[in-house]
Amino acid sequence: MILLVPHSFAVGSPPRQHGCSEGKMDKKEKIKAYKQTIQPMGIYQITNTTNGKIFLGSAKDLRAKLNSQKFQLQNGVHPIRGMQSDFTAVGEEAFSFEVLDYLEPQTDPTHDYTEDLNILKEMWLAKLQPYDARGYHKKR
Repeated sequence: MILLVPHSFAVGSPPRQHGCSEGKMDKKEKIKAYKQTIQPMGIYQITNTTNGKIFLGSAKDLRAKLNSQKFQLQNGVHPIRGMQSDFTAVGEEAFSFEVLDYLEPQTDPTHDYTEDLNILKEMWLAKLQPYDARGYHKKR
């Protein structure tokens, strides 16, 4: 007589526990740790190298924001219509994406960087004046 034993109850193997497995806990912990990690933040610039126009932006996660900006431009959905029009006309090769300034993280993990980034961006806007023929920003 052959006795069929379900895999989870095979002789010599530990019983399976219901709920989160060790691998899932590790994954959840890794996701939590990633979300708590402060990403590089600061001011970025997108430059149309054919006409010299620039766009300045700020981000709490520069890598993600620059990827988002590129994705929007590549797919024709960027909200800055003038920049989108130029990008479509001259192509991605004519645009450069760079970080101008990094914001140093504070020791307080609950610090909100929104105002710090706004001040830093205003300083760069005042310095570079990316308005009219020089950029894609509109004067307020």
